[in-house]
Amino acid sequence: MTPLVAAAVLLAAFTHAAWNAVAHHIKDQLVAFTLISGGGAVLGMVLACLTPLPAAASWPYLVASALLHVGYQTLLMRSFSLGDFGQMYPIARGTAPLVVTVLAAVFVGETLHGWQLAGVAVASAGLVGLALWGIRGRAGAARPHGPAVLAALATGLMIAAYTVVDGVGVRASGTPLGFIAWLMVLQGLLIPAYAFCVHRGTLPGLLRPHAGRGLLGAALSIAAYSLVLWAQTRAPLAPVAALRESSIIVGAAIGAVFFKERFGVHRIAAASVMAVGIGLMLRFG
Repeated sequence: MTPLVAAAVLLAAFTHAAWNAVAHHIKDQLVAFTLISGGGAVLGMVLACLTPLPAAASWPYLVASALLHVGYQTLLMRSFSLGDFGQMYPIARGTAPLVVTVLAAVFVGETLHGWQLAGVAVASAGLVGLALWGIRGRAGAARPHGPAVLAALATGLMIAAYTVVDGVGVRASGTPLGFIAWLMVLQGLLIPAYAFCVHRGTLPGLLRPHAGRGLLGAALSIAAYSLVLWAQTRAPLAPVAALRESSIIVGAAIGAVFFKERFGVHRIAAASVMAVGIGLMLRFG
């Protein structure tokens, strides 16, 4: 992983945490993801007009990825509705790197050597520690935190699945920008269609007050994943996935500053462990 690729993934981590925070800030999660998905579809259509069409070999991966992304967004909506942003976001992101490592080895043939594998393991341990420290339900909520944790863990499995599918698909596409454009188009229409069926004539009125933030979230989402897909064409999938999850630090900080959630010494220690793992991956990658 070159310094340029690492910088791109770190920038993607920041923008990813930012769009997730925008989504979490909108209380009606279906409205939030309708705006982000719909805005992404519109931006994807514009980008698709300006980029080459992905190669035919990548289209099965595009369709599979679109379905996985919709499942991911659905589970993310569920976890955000049940738990704190500063806890649900880290759990969802922190479960993915080790799963990606296994999937990439089994399906893509990318086997990491000792220090790289140790780096992924240490980074993942720090991520999970950051995620799990002090898990609790929202203040005043009668529901246990178990369903929120399960939803966030399932979100992480979806992240791992689409990371591998996209990593293979974008390499076969011949055009990372074309791949991301059509992915945004395919996945971006399903949630707005569902929201229209649920709210029908009232949907425009629900969307209007949040339109600016929703479209900002859409732009940040596309920027974040475009950077990741570009990085996946130039580095193995597992280190990219692990480094990308440094967004957990940003997410935890956002949760503490903007949502008034805890970010104590134990989370700082877990974040430091994660940084050591990232250093191993970059030093010996």
